[in-house]
Amino acid sequence: MTPGSTSTESSVSKFLPNPKTVAPKAGVDKGPIHLVEAGLPEQLRQLGWNVVFDGHHLFEEISIQDDPPIGILKNPRQVSKVCEAVAKTVGSHAKNGQLPLTLGGDHSLAMGTISGTLSQYPNACVIWIDAHADINTASTTDSGNIHGMPVSFLLGLESTIPEFAWVKPKLTADRLVYIGLRDIDAGEKRILKENNIKAFSMHEVDKYGIGKVVEMALDHVNPKRELPIHLSFDVDALDPSVAPSTGTPVRGGLTFREGHYICEAIYETGCLVSLDLMEVNPSLADADAVKQTVAVGCSLVRAALGETLL
Repeated sequence: MTPGSTSTESSVSKFLPNPKTVAPKAGVDKGPIHLVEAGLPEQLRQLGWNVVFDGHHLFEEISIQDDPPIGILKNPRQVSKVCEAVAKTVGSHAKNGQLPLTLGGDHSLAMGTISGTLSQYPNACVIWIDAHADINTASTTDSGNIHGMPVSFLLGLESTIPEFAWVKPKLTADRLVYIGLRDIDAGEKRILKENNIKAFSMHEVDKYGIGKVVEMALDHVNPKRELPIHLSFDVDALDPSVAPSTGTPVRGGLTFREGHYICEAIYETGCLVSLDLMEVNPSLADADAVKQTVAVGCSLVRAALGETLL
């Protein structure tokens, strides 16, 4: 999808041509299409974006048959193939001067989305909004769920799985920052410290307030506000009272306004070139909770793409 020019100077993109175009890519389960069916493409058109949406990417050609675990890693071949396809799709849209908007699906998709962004913007920084660090390796994961591992692949910390050899370690630790962490495995804490990765947990949000945290996060990865930004937003960063229909809810998360402030502030930099909204899962809650989470998801995307309160 792409917005046209707007009246506020802060919304002028440093990287996207006008009229700005956004290309939504729905993910691989029912959550993403709920966002589309809730009217997200038309909502973005009303914000002035030129929206290019060519359908729900189901990746039907990628079979889950004959995909035994590698060690304890679950569905490794399917995850790899889907993420590689996503990387090519996102990279193609980015090269065309469009802003890829990826609606997931679980957060393993970020291997694909961020790889695609970095293929066009190799100096891009990543702002990762999540309750979880998603930086486990094959040796630290207890669950074997690859959605808890994508950052380790992107940084080159996990390179022992041949099926993921296509993921090039183009992301560097100094170009990554987390906001909203509150459920971190012991192995992940060690990885974060050993690699000097900047992370703002909910403790820092409580201590400094979300405005100061976003400023500090941007100062770390993008001090001159001149680098492209990939924003990867997992809705479980929000408190479950705000977004209940998600795969791994953890109490004590971001409020509705804190989540929206992050999106608004990043849009104001003029540096946003790619956006993920992940982990909206309608199969895990009742109808009212699903409706609430989908509405919040749409609202976050609008905020990240220029909607303001005034």
